[in-house]
Amino acid sequence: MEYTKHECIPCGRCGKKIECKANNFTQCQCSQIQLNLNELQYIAEEGYEDCMCLACLQELRQEYQTSIENK
Repeated sequence: MEYTKHECIPCGRCGKKIECKANNFTQCQCSQIQLNLNELQYIAEEGYEDCMCLACLQELRQEYQTSIENK
Protein backbone atom coordinates (compact mmCIF):
# COMPACT_ATOMS: atom_id res chain seq x y z
CA MET A 1 0.00 0.00 0.00
CA GLU A 2 1.42 3.35 -1.05
CA TYR A 3 1.12 6.22 1.43
CA THR A 4 1.12 9.71 -0.01
CA LYS A 5 1.29 12.66 2.35
CA HIS A 6 -0.95 15.52 1.29
CA GLU A 7 0.15 19.10 1.62
CA CYS A 8 -1.53 21.37 4.19
CA ILE A 9 -1.99 24.83 2.73
CA PRO A 10 -3.96 27.94 3.69
CA CYS A 11 -7.26 28.56 1.94
CA GLY A 12 -6.75 31.31 -0.64
CA ARG A 13 -9.73 33.20 0.75
CA CYS A 14 -10.08 32.69 4.52
CA GLY A 15 -6.63 31.38 5.40
CA LYS A 16 -7.93 28.26 7.16
CA LYS A 17 -5.53 25.31 6.81
CA ILE A 18 -6.80 22.76 4.30
CA GLU A 19 -5.36 19.47 3.16
CA CYS A 20 -4.60 19.68 -0.56
CA LYS A 21 -5.06 16.35 -2.31
CA ALA A 22 -4.26 17.45 -5.84
CA ASN A 23 -2.57 14.10 -6.47
CA ASN A 24 -5.80 12.35 -5.41
CA PHE A 25 -8.38 14.84 -6.69
CA THR A 26 -11.43 12.66 -6.07
CA GLN A 27 -10.60 12.70 -2.35
CA CYS A 28 -10.01 16.47 -2.16
CA GLN A 29 -12.72 18.57 -0.53
CA CYS A 30 -12.95 20.86 -3.56
CA SER A 31 -14.23 17.94 -5.63
CA GLN A 32 -17.36 17.92 -3.45
CA ILE A 33 -18.71 21.00 -5.24
CA GLN A 34 -19.37 21.33 -8.94
CA LEU A 35 -19.09 24.87 -10.21
CA ASN A 36 -20.32 25.86 -13.63
CA LEU A 37 -18.29 27.99 -16.02
CA ASN A 38 -20.00 31.23 -14.96
CA GLU A 39 -19.34 30.51 -11.28
CA LEU A 40 -15.68 29.75 -12.01
CA GLN A 41 -15.39 32.97 -14.01
CA TYR A 42 -16.95 34.93 -11.13
CA ILE A 43 -14.42 33.47 -8.69
CA ALA A 44 -11.54 34.32 -11.02
CA GLU A 45 -12.84 37.87 -11.52
CA GLU A 46 -12.94 38.28 -7.73
CA GLY A 47 -9.19 37.68 -7.82
CA TYR A 48 -9.05 34.19 -6.31
CA GLU A 49 -6.54 31.87 -7.94
CA ASP A 50 -5.34 29.64 -5.09
CA CYS A 51 -6.98 26.56 -3.61
CA MET A 52 -9.91 27.26 -1.32
CA CYS A 53 -11.79 25.36 1.35
CA LEU A 54 -15.20 23.93 0.58
CA ALA A 55 -16.95 26.54 2.76
CA CYS A 56 -15.42 29.42 0.79
CA LEU A 57 -16.27 27.81 -2.54
CA GLN A 58 -19.87 27.39 -1.40
CA GLU A 59 -20.01 31.01 -0.18
CA LEU A 60 -18.64 32.32 -3.47
CA ARG A 61 -21.13 30.25 -5.43
CA GLN A 62 -23.93 31.73 -3.30
CA GLU A 63 -22.55 35.25 -3.82
CA TYR A 64 -22.62 34.66 -7.58
CA GLN A 65 -26.17 33.27 -7.48
CA THR A 66 -27.34 36.27 -5.41
CA SER A 67 -25.63 38.71 -7.80
CA ILE A 68 -27.43 37.32 -10.85
CA GLU A 69 -30.78 37.20 -9.03
CA ASN A 70 -30.43 40.90 -8.19
CA LYS A 71 -29.82 42.00 -11.78
